[in-house]
Amino acid sequence: MNVLIELLAFVVAIGVLVVVHEFGHYSIARLCGVKVLRFSIGFGKPLVQWVSGKTGTQWTIAALPLGGYVKMLDEREEGVPIPTAELPHAFNRQSVGKRIAIVAAGPIANFLLAIVLFAVVFATGVTEPAAIVATPAPDTVAARAGFDGGETVVAVREGDAGESEPVRSWSDLRWKLLGAAFDHRRVVLSAKDGRGTFDFPVDLRGVSDKDVDDDFMSRLGFEPGGGTLSVAGVEAGSAAQQAGLQAGDRLRAVDGKPADNATTFIAAIKAHAGKPVTLRIERGAQGQQPGTLENIVIVPAARRDETTGQQVGRIGAELATQVPSLEVRYGPLESMQLGARRTWDLSVYSLRMFGRMIVGEASLKNLSGPVTIADYAGKSARLGPSAFLSFLALVSISLGVLNLLPIPVLDGGHLLYYLVEAVTGKVVSDRWQLVLQRAGLACIVALSAIALFNDLARLIHF
Repeated sequence: MNVLIELLAFVVAIGVLVVVHEFGHYSIARLCGVKVLRFSIGFGKPLVQWVSGKTGTQWTIAALPLGGYVKMLDEREEGVPIPTAELPHAFNRQSVGKRIAIVAAGPIANFLLAIVLFAVVFATGVTEPAAIVATPAPDTVAARAGFDGGETVVAVREGDAGESEPVRSWSDLRWKLLGAAFDHRRVVLSAKDGRGTFDFPVDLRGVSDKDVDDDFMSRLGFEPGGGTLSVAGVEAGSAAQQAGLQAGDRLRAVDGKPADNATTFIAAIKAHAGKPVTLRIERGAQGQQPGTLENIVIVPAARRDETTGQQVGRIGAELATQVPSLEVRYGPLESMQLGARRTWDLSVYSLRMFGRMIVGEASLKNLSGPVTIADYAGKSARLGPSAFLSFLALVSISLGVLNLLPIPVLDGGHLLYYLVEAVTGKVVSDRWQLVLQRAGLACIVALSAIALFNDLARLIHF
């Protein structure tokens, strides 16, 4: 059943994104007076096709739904005689400005789709963790800023004199810190606790682009807090079982330090390989009804970390975290503004990540192919409409950014030809175009092979 959901969600996602992308090309081509011969969704054998009596365009749905294309009237197509009356409607007869507009319309359509999808998510409301900061690890950016844990971030401003922007949720906080980290800025977070509201200067000027990844919030010391950390299960014969830890126990502290998130707890356990650690637990709690507080001394078993090669502690307990959440909803205008900002931020992030992979500062394992996309499509679809729409927006941005890369055979490669023509007044020769097309095709094949390898590596864990 899960495979069927993933497959269906993947087909829907790819279908929507391809139609939007190609319709961008189609609509601007028609606006510029270019005759469109075929609009195809998918490749290979046509399953359904019909011809528009008004435009003469052949609309096709093909067997392999992994892309699509728009075929326009063009004199460069060999073996296709074009009547003299239709020559003004050929793509190659258009001005360089019109050709740039037609080619750029596909990626732009993807970005516009992302803006609309994000706006729908923001306007309809989404449930997110509250912006409550957990106890940060020592010597992290959050700890140096003065956070003790339990503070709720309510606003952020640039430097000491900037205008404050409200922070509504953990996701909102993450995006604001992500933007500041990209720009290497110093920001001030306003947060409140039981004593009042205080300012916390967060210096992100020393954060490198290499540090800005999926785990950058944890690396800065920011973890969602204010909730409960519980034991979901205990392995037979493990250190946790030997010490008497039970499923359902709520973890309150580790050696006297609050334990309100899994990251901090796991880090503390890893640091005590073969050494005793005292856990403060609450046993027998039911909902809001408190349980009995107990201290348990446990000696984590020493295990070799496959990444670092060092000995780390492990107790053999499965953890479950519950953090306070809230429904975040925005007005129509604000939703569109936030959708545009989120699309811009993700586009910049994608470009920077790709650049880091090219220069070797980021792993090529970050590339994903159709298997991973199908997996995430299914997972997001099961989470609900908001998650699936956000996933569609993310992939639409990735498709737009990818197509704008200056690689021949992609839209960005064609745009590069036309920009050269606009600057020099000369069309790039057929010989050079052929050489660059082959080089571009080799790049695409290499990237596709790497992405597919990464998919298989994730699937079979090698």
